[in-house]
This record gives sequence, structure tokens and C-alpha cells, in this order.
Amino acid sequence: MDYVYLVAGLIGLFFGGEALVRGSVGIARRLAIPPLLIGLTVVGFGTSTPELLVSVDAAWRGVPDIALGNIIGSNIANILLIVGLTALVWPITVMGATLRRDTLVMVAAAVVLVPIFALGFMGWLSGIILVAGLVGYLIWAYRTPGEAAAEDDALPAPSSTLNSVLWVIGGLVVLMVGARFLVDGSVNIARGFGVSEAFIGLTIVAVGTSLPELATSLIAAFRRQSEIAIGNIVGSNIFNVLGILGITAMITPIPVADRFLNFDLPVMIAVSLVLTALLLTRPQIGRWMGVALLAGYLAYVLAAQG
Repeated sequence: MDYVYLVAGLIGLFFGGEALVRGSVGIARRLAIPPLLIGLTVVGFGTSTPELLVSVDAAWRGVPDIALGNIIGSNIANILLIVGLTALVWPITVMGATLRRDTLVMVAAAVVLVPIFALGFMGWLSGIILVAGLVGYLIWAYRTPGEAAAEDDALPAPSSTLNSVLWVIGGLVVLMVGARFLVDGSVNIARGFGVSEAFIGLTIVAVGTSLPELATSLIAAFRRQSEIAIGNIVGSNIFNVLGILGITAMITPIPVADRFLNFDLPVMIAVSLVLTALLLTRPQIGRWMGVALLAGYLAYVLAAQG
């Protein structure tokens, strides 16, 4: 039954996340919210909702390694796995006046975790600092929108406000059930095979909660909308650290295992810097670079088992 829970949880997160984003975009359009804010808040938070529900549920239930591994692993998977797959589907053309700002915030959010993790414990104060950073970023983004792409084009919106609300409610329900199934199945499988909960969180759970990002970016790639694909990844990584991890720490204290500070967080910072360098110095992320990113993810998964 643990494998049934695991698969059911992954399926629930995928469809629940897509339904939530679809409905949220529809509501945002009806309210005439600017495209930039739709991308940063609606799509960013929408595709990160699985991470939030899984991390809070795991922390509440006394499995902090899955709560932390989910966030760190999701950010690593977003860059190496999802950007890699997206580049394979269609080479990513880099553009956007706000790219430098957004990648800077993504790297800064990763780096700020170093002193927090060094304390060995994340409490409400750490959570407040992270969430305050997210609020500051959103204000900065609102005041300097640049030429942000309309990310809401990645997913079609429902035809009416009622449909949008129903999509949001249905998506949240499916996400909550999926998150519970995924945590239950993952924890039991990890304990049954003697695999660390941290490794399960960093890989299976992290990839599972990143399914909405994967769906959004691949849809964007098939539609040749590189800005949406990259904006979705960068925005989600910012929300994962500042928003999701911050909110989780505010709700319940999280002990930080040594491996996150010594191995996984440095990897997350390194791949964030690699993505930033690629976006700011190259006109395009081609298929060969996509293969290299996927190989990097495979190497990380193999190394993470140790």
C-alpha cells in the first residue's frame, strides 16, 4: 500500500497543482491583475503549493528531513532536471529586462540559508526573516516590472469566474490529499528499506512536488515560450526558499541535519549560480546544455545516497 500511496500522491500533486494554477490565473485575469504579478504570485505560488503542503505536513508530523529535503531537492531538480528537460524539448532563448534582478534574488535566497542552517535549527524568527525577504522582493518587482513576460499564457484560464473558483477549490483539495499520501508512502518506504528520510525528501518527494513546475515549463517549451519556462523556474525557486520554507518555519520549528549544510545546500547554491551564469552570459541554453544539466542531476542523486 505504501507504493500505492506514493503513486497516488504524485498523481494528486500533478493534477492538483495544475488545477490550482489554472483557476488562479483565471481569477487573476478577471480581476485585471498585471501579468507580472500573475507570474510572480499566482503561477509562482500556485506551482509551489505542493512544496508548502508537503513541507508543513512533514514538519508537523516529526519528519523534518523530508520537510527540508523537499525544498532543497525541489530547487535542485527545478534547475538540473526541469531546465534540462525543457532545453531538450526546445532550446531556451534567454531574454527579459528583469532577469538579472530575479536571478540575483534567487541566488541571494539560497546563500542566506547558510547562516540559518549553521544554527542547526530553524525557528519562527528565521521564518519571519525569509518571508520578509519575499515581501521585499515582491514590492521591488512590482515597482520595477521591466518587460516581464505574461506567464499566464502558459496555462489556459477557465471561461468564467465560477469555473476558476471551482478549479482553485478542487486543486487545493487534491493537493492536500496528494501531499498526505506522498509523505505517508515516502516515509514508510524509506524506513522499510533503510534509506534515509533526507534522501527520500531530496529526490522522490522533491521531484513529486515539482511536477507542476515541470508541467508548466514543458507546456511553455512546446509553445516556444522560453520566458515562461525560465520565469517559472526562477520564480518558484525564490518562493520555495523565502515563502515555503519561511512559512513552514513560522508554523513549526525545524531541526536542520548536518548533511543539508555540508552537502545539499552547497549543491543548491552551486546550481543556482550555474543557471544564473547561463542566463546572463549565453544567448541560448541549447540541447547539449540540457543533456549536461540532466547528467548533473543524475550525479547529484547518486552522490546524495552516500
